[in-house]
Amino acid sequence: MEVHFAPELQAKLDRVAAENRRGSDEYVQQLVESYLDYDAWFRQKVGASLEKLDGGESIPHEDVAMRLEKMFQP
Repeated sequence: MEVHFAPELQAKLDRVAAENRRGSDEYVQQLVESYLDYDAWFRQKVGASLEKLDGGESIPHEDVAMRLEKMFQP
């Protein structure tokens, strides 16, 4: 497979790959693999959550708000 980038994006990719001590090709492969792994994880989590909702499991809005407040308190 061949992928072509706009010159500005290619320059940015080359710079970031060099900063990470990787060749551009190797860095792109690493990025794509990481993205695909994340995408599979995310889809699984969303699917599991939707199954819970379909099964009647949910958290009231007020409880969600309280949990978020606790998470972001210093």
